[in-house]
Amino acid sequence: MAEPHRPAVAGERARAAAGGELTAPGGAPPEKLRLGGMALANGLLVHGPTHWAAAARAPDGAIRVASGAKPRVRGVERVPGARGVARLAEAFAVIPLVKRALPEARLPFQNGGVLAAAAGTVAAGSLLKRRAGTGGEVAAAVLSLAPALVALRGGELAAYHGTEHKVIGAYETEADAEDASKEHDRCGSHLVVPMMVSNLAGAALLKRVVRRPGPLAGGAVALASLGAAVEVFAWSERHADTRVARALRRPGFELQRALGTREPTEEQLEVGRAALDEILRAEGVRAPDGSQPEPRAAEGER
Repeated sequence: MAEPHRPAVAGERARAAAGGELTAPGGAPPEKLRLGGMALANGLLVHGPTHWAAAARAPDGAIRVASGAKPRVRGVERVPGARGVARLAEAFAVIPLVKRALPEARLPFQNGGVLAAAAGTVAAGSLLKRRAGTGGEVAAAVLSLAPALVALRGGELAAYHGTEHKVIGAYETEADAEDASKEHDRCGSHLVVPMMVSNLAGAALLKRVVRRPGPLAGGAVALASLGAAVEVFAWSERHADTRVARALRRPGFELQRALGTREPTEEQLEVGRAALDEILRAEGVRAPDGSQPEPRAAEGER
């Protein structure tokens, strides 16, 4: 259920920026949670290890927050390719939960222009693949970026994408969100080029093996390409200091810098901080006021 967010006072914000989590036994600072997220048209969705949290700016100007348990796909954690697809499936499965718990949240594709761009991209991509051979596959892959670009160039989505990176980056580095970078190492933009390359390679291989590939074969190639791209993404994170990893990440950083993100306003950062406070509370790390988190009455509910 959506709840109004209580704005942090100066002392609380400083404590949050400085990593004001509860200490682990023995006084050692706790390990940082691995957080991810998705920008909303009017807020931010944050993923934690076991929960999600979202904050959105309502039409009346108030910030509403909600959180819940994440659905889990189990049994594929050690299966390369499948584990990445499973994690992305979990992320998409959260979206209807967010809309039910936080009706004020507006999704990136809740926009007529974005839906029109998506429909046009599907139609044009299908035509290009049928009539233009390998060149058509390349053109269709590039064209597939159009709906995302339409979404990012209008409204506040790019600014909330920057907010996502800044508040998560600030939490990870114990900095202030205002000073953190609007680009981030784990942004999904780093998947774009590996996914395009693997999809093109898979489509070319499929045409060599199957004379007239059907939708099922095409879908299998798309899933395999996605799994391969996630594995490349994970490898780049594990080997971040290598030249190969830096080269693989460079296109993603450039996409973030030039198109995907904008510097947020203080009001947008306030929404981002509310989402961060809520995910830490939901994960049992820190209550919004920095005190011992309250136990949940039921899993994933407030």
